[in-house]
Amino acid sequence: MVHATLGHMPPPLSLMQWVQGDSVSLQGLIGQVVLIEVFQVNCPGCFLYSLPQAIDLHNRYASQGLAVLGIATAFEDFDKNTLDNLKALLENGHVVGETYKALSEKGQLIEDCWPQRIPFPVAMDSLIKNDLPVSEARVDHYIQAHLPEFFHQPSAYQQQLKQRVVNYLQQQQYTPQTFNGFALQGTPSHILIDQHGKLRHCTFGFFPELELRIQQLLAERF
Repeated sequence: MVHATLGHMPPPLSLMQWVQGDSVSLQGLIGQVVLIEVFQVNCPGCFLYSLPQAIDLHNRYASQGLAVLGIATAFEDFDKNTLDNLKALLENGHVVGETYKALSEKGQLIEDCWPQRIPFPVAMDSLIKNDLPVSEARVDHYIQAHLPEFFHQPSAYQQQLKQRVVNYLQQQQYTPQTFNGFALQGTPSHILIDQHGKLRHCTFGFFPELELRIQQLLAERF
């Protein structure tokens, strides 16, 4: 798999299908600033913070050259982060699992559904079933992509971390292709691509500078 690198053109998105909106390619969006919001259906923070933020940014900056895309992925809770649950979310605001629990506790559901509607194209990440045992190479690749401080740790702690990685990978029924292609650490994640099609930011979790970064990229000359 070709991996995305900051400052370079990212590989094509590897997706199961576009669930909402027309099929989109990154190559076809050159000339626009692209924000890709990567979320999971069973991710409370995605619905409490990042998706509402992405919707707001779409509403305010689409006319200025911002293209927002949503990609639903699954790196855990494979029984909830499904294509069917994504379709139900987009069709009627149906939410599940921890997302339902968190939104319900905060009074953000109407008739048990999320009242917000995602206005931009949304796709499901391509999920490849893991039938092979966890190899040493796969463990090493995961460590290099997700644990950059690993080799600075004491030897005994490295062994503990490595065993945790093995245990984690053994629990993974599927490998999400776009999630892994951008070496994401979790959800929500925010991917920013400039007007030339180059990857500029790839951030997990709270990203208070997101709007500022978008403004800066929109202001750059194409």
